[in-house]
Amino acid sequence: MAKWVGTAAGVAGAVLIAANIGAVGFGFVLFLISSLLWILVGWMHREPSLVVLQGAFTAINVLGIYRWMLA
Repeated sequence: MAKWVGTAAGVAGAVLIAANIGAVGFGFVLFLISSLLWILVGWMHREPSLVVLQGAFTAINVLGIYRWMLA
C-alpha cells in the first residue's frame, strides 16, 4: 500500500510542478509525502540505498516547501 500511495503522490507532485499553475509548493508537499513513504518501504525491505536516496529527496523537498510556501 505504501508503495502505491508513494508512487501516486510522487506522480501528482511532478504534475503540479510541471503544469506551472502556481501550485509548486503543493507539489513539493506531495513529493515529501512520497519520499517519506518510500523511506518506510526501504526500511521495511532493508534497502539502505533507497532510504539514503529518499532521505536526500526529503531534505530537498523540505527546502522546496520552505522556499515556495514559507519564505
